[in-house]
Amino acid sequence: MTVHQDQEKGTLLNHQEGTQVHVGISAEGAKEQQPAPSVYVHQKRVQDRSTNPSLWNTKEFYVYYIVFLVCVPYMFKTGHDASAEYNPNYEKFKDLLSDGWFGFKMDNSDQQYANFRNNIPILAAVICIYLPLSHLFKHCMVPVTPIKSAHQPLYRTYFFLAFSFIYIYFMHGNSLLKIGAIVGVNFAIAKLGGSSRLMPTFTWIFNLAVLFMNEKYRGYNFEDFHSSLAWLDNNRGMNSRWDVTFNFTMLRLVSFNLDYYWSLRQTREERLKIDRDRAPETDKERVSTPTFTEDYNLVNYLAFTLYAPLYVAGPIMTFNDFISQLRYPKVIPGKALAMWLARLIFCLLTMEFMMHYMHLVAISKRQAWDNNPILQICMIGLFNLVLIWLKLMIIWRFFRFWALLDGIEAPENMIRCVLNNYSALGFWRSWHKSYNLWTLRYIYIPLGGSRYAVYNIWVVFTFVAIWHDINLKLLAWAWLISFFVLPEIIASKVFSKKKWGSWPHYRHLCAVGAVGNIFMMMVANLVGFSLGLENTMKMLSDLFGSLYGWTIMCCCFCAIFVCAQMQFEIREAEKRRGVFLNC
Repeated sequence: MTVHQDQEKGTLLNHQEGTQVHVGISAEGAKEQQPAPSVYVHQKRVQDRSTNPSLWNTKEFYVYYIVFLVCVPYMFKTGHDASAEYNPNYEKFKDLLSDGWFGFKMDNSDQQYANFRNNIPILAAVICIYLPLSHLFKHCMVPVTPIKSAHQPLYRTYFFLAFSFIYIYFMHGNSLLKIGAIVGVNFAIAKLGGSSRLMPTFTWIFNLAVLFMNEKYRGYNFEDFHSSLAWLDNNRGMNSRWDVTFNFTMLRLVSFNLDYYWSLRQTREERLKIDRDRAPETDKERVSTPTFTEDYNLVNYLAFTLYAPLYVAGPIMTFNDFISQLRYPKVIPGKALAMWLARLIFCLLTMEFMMHYMHLVAISKRQAWDNNPILQICMIGLFNLVLIWLKLMIIWRFFRFWALLDGIEAPENMIRCVLNNYSALGFWRSWHKSYNLWTLRYIYIPLGGSRYAVYNIWVVFTFVAIWHDINLKLLAWAWLISFFVLPEIIASKVFSKKKWGSWPHYRHLCAVGAVGNIFMMMVANLVGFSLGLENTMKMLSDLFGSLYGWTIMCCCFCAIFVCAQMQFEIREAEKRRGVFLNC
């Protein structure tokens, strides 16, 4: 559990006031959900009077610096020792390694990242073709002024749609027909259902059924429908598994239908309050304000659903946000784009270093840790999580950068390092940010928000697991996350700042709670994304089954305690600068 002084809210939802970002929970309805702040918008600096004095130059933190200087290099060394040639288990996984830079071996055995890494030249070539055409079309066909009238067509959607058809056909071949059929049925549900209360129900039933059917039949074969269609299976494109990336498309399908449904349920008074003459001032307005009824048409729907830069992996946008940015184009400064490119390159180089220095994905695939010290096994699990975070951040930032170059700003996903989280709720908010915002808008808030948080988080995380992949390991992860959130919610109420904040050692009590929280998050994510349930249980058994294991646990407790104190101070420093991410 965590009882840090900033967490007396026990919440999930982000709220943005201007350019400041606060985290809290809301049950008032979908209109209160807000995306992450723009990466390039200059944030207003407002001094928070509730912040504590800086602790960076205190004697206590000098001790923490020493712990950091000792522990962090030792963690890297331990992870390297588990994968080095002199490790007795090296022979079990060396065949998964490939030749890397400067004669070193590298671990490129993660299929998802290897597929992305190997295709970077092709993707770069596609971007170099797409961007000049997109900007030329925009310059010739789109007015410079905002498009404020429903009778003014959004010409860019025609270009998006034409390029997307070519792009998806190149990627998936004739499977474009399968994608089109599913997308078409979903659009029919929206238009036939209209403002009926049954429309959201049928939307969810259909899209969940698609997830299950895609998983069961692995994208289907045309031959399964009729033998005369077998010839269509000969062209599957560059990536035959269209059903894997379709999970992201499914989120956009639900977004269109529910945004359309909520727009039709508006009262006349609510419609009249919308000021169409000005551009939305915040991310909140772009997401929550319905666009013109005429905008919920087939061309805009397909352009949004199949938008090439975000089609493969997101980040995820809502339909309202996408159309709003087309009607009121955003100017993205070149300096911000250059900074974004530099960050992306730095992440790519960091990943290359990790792949050469540690071969932890290969070790996990072969479970090559027999007779390894328990600390090495722990580091295998920990750095596997770091690698998962890093690869996903690179993939999401790559496609988001493509969209930014096209003038479309999708929400940022990874807003904190995976090791800079002491709260289960904060971890969820800062991991797959755009997906978190999507689940809040379309699942959590409609189910009642904070009024029923203890109950509906089980629904949210079960859907998250099913959406990722339909298997027992991820369901176990989802239910563990849901279970581990409860102590945090309870502790944040019992040990709130209002009741305990005056105690001199309240910050240290919070750190003890944070240690428990971090440990539980690590266990849940090891089950879901790294070691699996059986191997995680074995690791825990080894930890708690011997004196050596307990010694390791005590050392880990101290190290994580120090880490939590540093994280608290980072949050305080952010508040002193007026940046209220608080997650």
